[in-house]
Amino acid sequence: MNKFQRYLLNWLIWIDLGVNTLRGGDPHETISSVAGKAQQKGERWACVLCRLLNMIQANHCANSIMPGVGAEAIVPDAIAPTGVDGNA
Repeated sequence: MNKFQRYLLNWLIWIDLGVNTLRGGDPHETISSVAGKAQQKGERWACVLCRLLNMIQANHCANSIMPGVGAEAIVPDAIAPTGVDGNA
């Protein structure tokens, strides 16, 4: 990946984190991670989004799951990180 491609990727990640923050999610977690967690729970919106993202990169949502992130979400994610909600 050249410097320009890396620059564009950094912007996309920044936008992704920002959109997740705007929806009430953890500002350190990407939408793909949230969708991956929700897909594991069988939530329809996540299954549709992940199917679309799989056209760009195979298993994108599953590979994007950030298990230790999500505690700072105002709107809880599909699966809370271990120990955050007192369970697990």
